[in-house]
Amino acid sequence: MGVFKPRANTIMRVVFVAVLLAPVALVTGLLLYARSPFFTNQGFQVLQPVQLDHRHHAADDGIDCRYCHDSVTVSPSAGIPSTETCMGCHSQIWNTSPLLEPVRRSYFEGGPIRWQRVHQVPDFVYFNHAIHVGKGIGCISCHGRVDQMPVVEQVATLAMEWCLACHRDPVPQLRPPETIASMSWSPPPNVDVLRRELAERYGVRNLTDCYTCHR
Repeated sequence: MGVFKPRANTIMRVVFVAVLLAPVALVTGLLLYARSPFFTNQGFQVLQPVQLDHRHHAADDGIDCRYCHDSVTVSPSAGIPSTETCMGCHSQIWNTSPLLEPVRRSYFEGGPIRWQRVHQVPDFVYFNHAIHVGKGIGCISCHGRVDQMPVVEQVATLAMEWCLACHRDPVPQLRPPETIASMSWSPPPNVDVLRRELAERYGVRNLTDCYTCHR
């Protein structure tokens, strides 16, 4: 009578296959996780200390993105609205609303509003808002229809492959400078010709070398 039963061979085969497949499964799982919204934060809403509804500000009131994000054309950072910017309107409009109590408290006490960042790239990635805006890339290309968001969320993955897709062929994203912040711009029938002209005017290049984003 043998020490091992006949099913031991089957068990060993299963164990052997499992050991071989474990690294593959681990790597595959990590790659899938890295592309999932749980890692990229795509589609997740970020709650802010002030209930700011972009549908009201951008759509109903037609406030230009650059009014609040006033450094977007001159700086790597788009900037966040200062309390004084908010109070420029809300000292007169909705100035007793309970929703705006954090803004009034910040204004009178001199403390900042702790806005939470929605779009974040890793520290080893260099991104400059001014360059993109100056080259004809509209706000909507990266941030989506903010004018339709009650709470702003990240609509793009911000993954390297997403950035490279545009860097390889930026022309389809180009628009005239006066429409950069428009959420509802409708391209004209001759948009392909227009975008080729804009590419030449802006001096757009296909920048895909590593140094462009990793400096």
